Amino acid sequence: MAKIEELPINEQIKINELMVIGPNGEKLGIKNLDDALTIASFAALDLVLVSANSKPAVAKIMDYNKYRYEKQKKLKEALKKQRETNKEVKIYRLSVTIDVADFETRRRNAENYLKKGHKIKAYIRFKGRQMAYPELGEKVLLRFAEALSEVSEIESKPQMDGRQVYMMLAPKK
Repeated sequence: MAKIEELPINEQIKINELMVIGPNGEKLGIKNLDDALTIASFAALDLVLVSANSKPAVAKIMDYNKYRYEKQKKLKEALKKQRETNKEVKIYRLSVTIDVADFETRRRNAENYLKKGHKIKAYIRFKGRQMAYPELGEKVLLRFAEALSEVSEIESKPQMDGRQVYMMLAPKK
C-alpha cells in the first residue's frame, strides 16, 4: 500500500516561529515553538507542522494518529476507486454460423475475464445476405449471454449498429 508523507510533530519541529491553528480550526496567532508545544500538551494533542514553506510556518494542534489513520483510509479508498475504473473491456467476435466448439472456447475465455472483473463486448458482423436476418445474430448473442449467466449480467441488450449487432456483459456483483 502507498505510504502517506510523515509530517514533523512536537519535538521534531525545528522552526522557532509558527502560525498556530487550534484543534477546532481557529487561528491562535504566531507563537514561538515552546508556547505552541505547551498549548498542545495542555490539550493532550500533538503539534503538527503542516506547512514549513510558508512565512511563518503553519502548525496545527491535532491528534496525529487519528490524522494519519484518516489519510490512510482516504488513500485506500482512492486506490480502490482507481482499480474499479481501470477495468478493461474484452471484445469477442462471434458469427451467425459459429460452430459449437468455437462457441464453447469463446464462452470459456469470456468467463475467465468476467471472473477477473472485466467487461465483455460481444458482437457479430453481418456479411452479404446475412443483413436480411439480424434476428439470427441477436439469438447467438443472447445464447452467449445465457451461457455466461452464472458469472455475468447483461449491461446492454443486443443492438444494431450498421452491419453489426453487439451487446455488453458485466460481471455479477
